[in-house]
Amino acid sequence: MKIDINLCTFRRPEVVETLRSIDRLQIPEGVQLRVIVIDNDHAPSARARVEAMADGMKLPVTYTHAPAGNIALARNAGLDLSEADWVAFLDDDETVGPDWLAAMIERQRETGADAVFGHSRAAYDETAPAWIVARDYHSNIVEARGGVVETGYTCNSLLRWGDAPWTDQRFDLSRGRSGGEDTEFFFRLRAMGASYAIADKATAHERVSPNRLTFQWLRQRKFRMGQSYSVSARGPAASARLFCTAAAKAAFCHGRALLSLPSAEARNYWLLRGALHLGVCTGVLSMPSRDLYGT
Repeated sequence: MKIDINLCTFRRPEVVETLRSIDRLQIPEGVQLRVIVIDNDHAPSARARVEAMADGMKLPVTYTHAPAGNIALARNAGLDLSEADWVAFLDDDETVGPDWLAAMIERQRETGADAVFGHSRAAYDETAPAWIVARDYHSNIVEARGGVVETGYTCNSLLRWGDAPWTDQRFDLSRGRSGGEDTEFFFRLRAMGASYAIADKATAHERVSPNRLTFQWLRQRKFRMGQSYSVSARGPAASARLFCTAAAKAAFCHGRALLSLPSAEARNYWLLRGALHLGVCTGVLSMPSRDLYGT
């Protein structure tokens, strides 16, 4: 079983800690593991630190430079280089425990799924606002809807690749600066027949940077998440139903926010939920997304 871990990076020194945690993995018998680091900066700014770290690692590391400040382009460069049976994805500000890979593989073998998604747990410092910590807005928790996992994230996932019918599929470049390219990608693969499962024991950990600890950043993220989810509606009738439902939910959420003005936690919760549903509406209408990444 050959696995390539695709690790995209953009101006984050923390990628060294990610690589260090990968090198500590307990690799199951019969598994061959390689790490592909894709540097998405305009200049190859991560090359020196990645190659210095790779010199002391037990695992083979391939570095490539895919400039553009577009995360979808970087993910596609990793897929172009991948020749393994499976491709795993992690973010460059995450770390994993020694049993992460074994838990992912175990869950895949239990379910026979074409992709398994683990959770990404956020770690906050003392500067994080209480209302953010209380609702844990920065963790990515994969959930099933009606017992079905419809899509997932590249922050913690393992995808069948070598013999899969979707090896010609790539991430949408138009979403590479706004985000949501992974949500759309996995929705698309599911439409091609891919089946998904959740690996609760395979957790990644992410320390939240201070610039993301604001209401404005979270509002933009929720809005974009709604835009990404809109691709789940296929065809005019489904799109119309989704738009009407999301519009009604957005109105309800903003009404609840008005009733919750005295409480920052409750008020912001409803405003952020409203932003999510407004994002769905604009996504159905194919309105442009705001750039969040690559700047």
